Amino acid sequence: MKIKIPPYLKTGNTIGLVCPAGFMPLEKVQDCINALESWGYKIKTGRTIGGASTNYFSGTDEERLADLQAMLDDKNIHAVMCARGGYGVSRIIDQINFKRFKKNPKWIIGFSDITVMHSHIFSNYGIATLHAPMAAAFQENEFLNPYIQSLKKALEGEVARYSGQTHTLNRNGKARGELVGGNLALLSHCVGTDSDINTKGKILFLEDIGEYLYNIDRMMNQLKRSGKLDKLAGLVIGKFTDNKDTDRPFGKNVYDIIHGWIKEFDYPVCFDFPVSHEKENYALKVGGRYLLQVKNEEVLLQEDRKN
Repeated sequence: MKIKIPPYLKTGNTIGLVCPAGFMPLEKVQDCINALESWGYKIKTGRTIGGASTNYFSGTDEERLADLQAMLDDKNIHAVMCARGGYGVSRIIDQINFKRFKKNPKWIIGFSDITVMHSHIFSNYGIATLHAPMAAAFQENEFLNPYIQSLKKALEGEVARYSGQTHTLNRNGKARGELVGGNLALLSHCVGTDSDINTKGKILFLEDIGEYLYNIDRMMNQLKRSGKLDKLAGLVIGKFTDNKDTDRPFGKNVYDIIHGWIKEFDYPVCFDFPVSHEKENYALKVGGRYLLQVKNEEVLLQEDRKN
């Protein structure tokens, strides 16, 4: 299946801002709005931004679905940025109508819980999306950092070329393929659903936050048992932050846990790559073709637009 790349943005284009999952007050989105406007874009905020919700979600399932659907269907909106993740996309993903979106693809931007949308859109419609910083990352002038600037460059169509540090668990090699992945918990959650991904021949990337070590082990086991780790072209392990342990220690750190599940394979692997829930979170095109090079002195992940 040939992957469709949505049109890159031009000055004057409009970005829609929505909260398809957790609640986020309008004031915490303002720095993001200001930055996107300074990049030359117009902004349309959805009803789920700073809405009247009194619970965890930004609205009822029906309200969040309607808000996201309106952004997807609006021909005058050229990209949709999810202001935050949290939990909730999987509750509405099967009700989204992608008919108009398929005819007029636009960039879907976000990470964490938005992994469900990335996976679903790639698997069902072959359209690239952007795993990238969301609204909270723009606060306190952070829009000047290289990770948020990578989103700006991605939206403008600049070819991405990222580097990562070496790691003792890295496995050297070179791989080319479509890039898929995102949050480990959500990818594990999608196994066996219509949002599941076929990882054969792909470069897979993983990251997560706030998980118990035993649960990371369980989710990696789930990926392996479901065949997601067997025939990869390459594997990019991002940062796993705020890990938790049980009173009786699990006995391994997070990267040793992950390494244990993939050590039998021979494809290139890098650890501690700058994709995460923290500041270090480069914009990555899910469905885009990339070249991964893991060497003794450096790690490179760059877009491969030759084919």
